[in-house]
Amino acid sequence: MRVHTRLDSPYGALTLVADDGVLCGLYMTDQRHRPPEETFGDPDDTPFTEVVRQLTGYFAGEITEFELPLHLDGTPFQRRVWSELQRIPYGETISYGQLADRIDAPGASRAVGLANGKNPIGIIVPCHRVVGSTGS
Repeated sequence: MRVHTRLDSPYGALTLVADDGVLCGLYMTDQRHRPPEETFGDPDDTPFTEVVRQLTGYFAGEITEFELPLHLDGTPFQRRVWSELQRIPYGETISYGQLADRIDAPGASRAVGLANGKNPIGIIVPCHRVVGSTGS
């Protein structure tokens, strides 16, 4: 069963979504691929205590890695991209092309970019660490 809660952050309000107690969504208010609100389930803070604790620590600069169970629902290709995103160290960036190479899909930088943009658990799965080949 899906439930959600909201969290104020330095980046605005975040919506956290859990399915059977496991985080499956973290969405910013104006996120491009944000699912419809009606898919988030009922409001319930219960499964989010540890998620909120770690996010608060991350925003305060006290932690640099998350240790949370995640449910990433997507295509096999998307899940490969999202899995590799989690291997990018804090404070580092890579290009879409480098990410494509890391998942053995050279030349698939556009597809990697699309998968990156559909990341359902922003911040924790650090899609913000991927940049264009020029650093943009």
